[in-house]
Amino acid sequence: MIESLLLAATRITTMDGAAALSSATGFFFQRGELLFLVTSRHVMHEESTGHRPDRLVVELHLDAQNLATATGFSIPLYRAGRSAWRQGSDGAGAGAIDVAAIEINRAALPENGLLQAFTPGNLPDLAFPVEIGSPLLVVGFPLGFHDTLHHLPVVRQATLASSFGLRFKGQAYFLTDARTHRGTSGAPVVMRRAAEPNSVDPMPWTLLGVHSARLDVGRDRQLDEALGLNCVWYSDILLTLTSP
Repeated sequence: MIESLLLAATRITTMDGAAALSSATGFFFQRGELLFLVTSRHVMHEESTGHRPDRLVVELHLDAQNLATATGFSIPLYRAGRSAWRQGSDGAGAGAIDVAAIEINRAALPENGLLQAFTPGNLPDLAFPVEIGSPLLVVGFPLGFHDTLHHLPVVRQATLASSFGLRFKGQAYFLTDARTHRGTSGAPVVMRRAAEPNSVDPMPWTLLGVHSARLDVGRDRQLDEALGLNCVWYSDILLTLTSP
C-alpha cells in the first residue's frame, strides 16, 4: 500500500497559456467540505521576478492499483480578472506570509481521482512543543525530480533548527536544517506523531509548516559553504486561509 503522505503532496507546474514556467510543490488540505491546494505564495505570483502564471497544473492519480495512471488537473489562478488564491499577512506587522491556498472545485475533479489531504486535525498542538533538533521530513519535488513512473514525490530528512513556536526574527516562520532545492517551494514539512493505542490513523503526521526558501547570508563564496538552513512558515496560517 502506498503511504498516504506521498499522496498528499503533488507536483505543480506553473503555466502562462500553453507555456510552462516553473515547477514547485503543493499539498492538499481539507477543511470541512472544502478542499484546497496549498503552496508558497511566490509560486502563484512574484512581482519582483515578473513571475505571473495564469494557472497551475497538478498531477492526480487515477487508479489505486496502478499508480502509473495519472492525469494533469488545471487550476485557474484568476476569475473575472481577480486572483482566486488566498494569501495571508503577518498580524504582527512583519509583512506578507509566503503561503497561499486556492480552493479546488471538487465537481471538476476526475471521478476516480486519488488523493490524500491534511486536515486541521494534523496541525500541531502547541501545548506539546517540538524539541529543537527533532527529525522532520520535507516532501516535495526538488528541481522537479520525482518518481516519473508512479508520479510520486521524494522525501528529504530535516531537523528543527530553531525553537518551534518562537517567531524567528519576529516573523511567522521557523528554521530547518536540510538540503533543499528549487522546486521544493510549497512542500509540507511534517513529523510523525505518536500512534494512539488500537487506532488506525490514515494520516499519522503532524503538519508543522510550509517550506518557503533556502536562507543565506553575505559570505565569501570561495571560503564559506552555504548555510543549509531553510525558512518554513508555521502551518497555523492555514486556519485563516481556509476559513469558510
